[in-house]
This record gives sequence, C-alpha cells and structure tokens, in this order.
Amino acid sequence: MSAYIVRRLAWLPVILFVVSFSTFTIARFGPGDPVSVAAGQIRDPEVLERIRVERGLDRPIPVQYIKWLTNAVQGDLGESYLQQGFSVSELIFPRMWISAQLGFVALVIVFAIGIPLGLIAARFSGTWIDPMIIGTLLFLQAIPVLVLIPPLIWLFALQLNWLPVGGWDGIFDVWWIGGVIAVPIPDPHLYIPLIAFTLPGFVGVARLVRVSALEVNLSDYVRTARAKGLSEAAVQFRHILPNSLLPLITVVGFALASIIEGALFVETLLGINGIGRFLFEAVTSRDYDVILAATVIFSTVFVVTNLLAELCYGLVDPRVRIGSTRR
Repeated sequence: MSAYIVRRLAWLPVILFVVSFSTFTIARFGPGDPVSVAAGQIRDPEVLERIRVERGLDRPIPVQYIKWLTNAVQGDLGESYLQQGFSVSELIFPRMWISAQLGFVALVIVFAIGIPLGLIAARFSGTWIDPMIIGTLLFLQAIPVLVLIPPLIWLFALQLNWLPVGGWDGIFDVWWIGGVIAVPIPDPHLYIPLIAFTLPGFVGVARLVRVSALEVNLSDYVRTARAKGLSEAAVQFRHILPNSLLPLITVVGFALASIIEGALFVETLLGINGIGRFLFEAVTSRDYDVILAATVIFSTVFVVTNLLAELCYGLVDPRVRIGSTRR
C-alpha cells in the first residue's frame, strides 16, 4: 500500500501542472481584459499599457506562466486585479473557510438523515413506505435553490421574524446563563442556508444506501443471521448497516472535496461572503491570479481526499487490497 500511495502522490505535481497551465492559457485567451479591471475608471491607453507591462501581461504566455509558477511554489499566489493591494491568499482563504464551515455542517446533516431514510426504504421495500420516502426526497431535490430560498426568507425572516434575512456570523453563537456560564448554540444565520444546502442532498445518500442495503439483504451471512434467530433490529444494525455504508466512503471523499467550493446562488441570495460568490465575481472580472489559485487548491484537495477515501475503503473492507495485483 505504501508504494501505491507514493505513486499516487507522485502524480499530484503532474496533475496540478496540467490543470494550472490549462486554466492559465484559457484565461489568457478568453474574452475581456483584466487590465481594465485593474485600472478602474481610467481609460487612457498609455496608462493601460503601463499597467499591462507592470503586470507582465505583455510577455508570451509560457513566460507569464513560468513566472506565476515560480512565485506559487514559493507561496506567493499573486495579487488580485479586482481588489488591488490585497494578495490572493488574504482574499481567498477566509472566504474558503466560511464556505467550508457551512458545507461541513450541511454534509453531516445530509448523511445523518439520508442514511436512516435509505435503510428504512430498504427495510420496507415492496410497501408504500419505500416509494413515499424516495419520491418525497426526489421532489425536494427537484426544487431549485432560486425557488426555495425566497419563500424561506419570506416565511421565517419577514412573517415569523424568527431568523435574520441573510449574512453570516459563524456556526455557533454564545448564550450566557446568568452572565457566568457560556453555552454555544447554533447561530440564527445558519438555518436558512442549511435548509437550502441539505434538502437537495438527502436523496442521493438515501438511494445509495437503499440499493446497497437491498443487495446486502440477499447475502448468505444475513440469511444465516436470521436463521440463527437474531432479532430484526440486530440483523439491521450488526450486519446490514455496516456493509451498506461501504459504498458511501467514496461518496464522502467527493463530498469533502466539494465543501470548500461554496455555492454561488445560496451565498449570493443570502449575502454570505463565501468562496463561491467570490469566485463568480473573479471569473466575470477576469481576476487571473484568484482563478488560478482556486483551481490549484480545489484540484489538490480533490486528489488528496479521493486518495484518502480509497485508502479508507481498503482498510474497512478486507476484500479490497489497494495497490496489489494477482499473478
């Protein structure tokens, strides 16, 4: 397994090089001019040309890329064209942390609710309960975020006045008991974006667990457990549940890689200063260095998390031998 890990990690620089160079080239040849963004209201051709020379945009593409790559290896991801005076690291990592917090909480809720619903649907397969659960979850998945968020704001923020309209103050708030004991409680800004994040995600986990549980239910060791007189609860929790969760390991790897990507519509409609909204502004304004940094970071996280998922799958399931071959 150690040789397999080394081989996979050795491919990481190659993957990042291909991804970064492709993104760099596509961004340079795309429509628009980032110099106009950096110049602001200035439209003097001489000033624009001077900015282009200062930024090194007048040089050939390979020269520009080598310069950017050299700085990136040293930890310098460049300076934002849109927000001058701020480095890319200062702008991108705080917003990525906001999106990661929200995405992680949503991920925990999706799996905590989706797994039991999938097991219930598999347990009552062939009855009305199974299609009711899956059909309801499919209906919730079909509701677009642009349609879902305005009614939530209208009901909980404007009519009932229970929750704030938007914004972000973190996951937890502090509630003081007698001014002495601090009790962390979920922040009110968390609920509406969590609903928008989680409702479309339940069905994917539930359907995967349902299919896996139905397959495990036909296994010989499950029939043997029932033949020995074990209760249905013991069969479900000791045999079907653990083996039904094995396919979710790969899904968790993809989900962990995606939690830092943010969500454009949720963050924009609710005024959350996350990475999804910020990257959309960077793409539309041709903020080269921000786009490149985000692409490299997301690619690295994606490769590493999927490698960890493969390793966890090999450790959990003894039938899988990572990196080994049979002659």
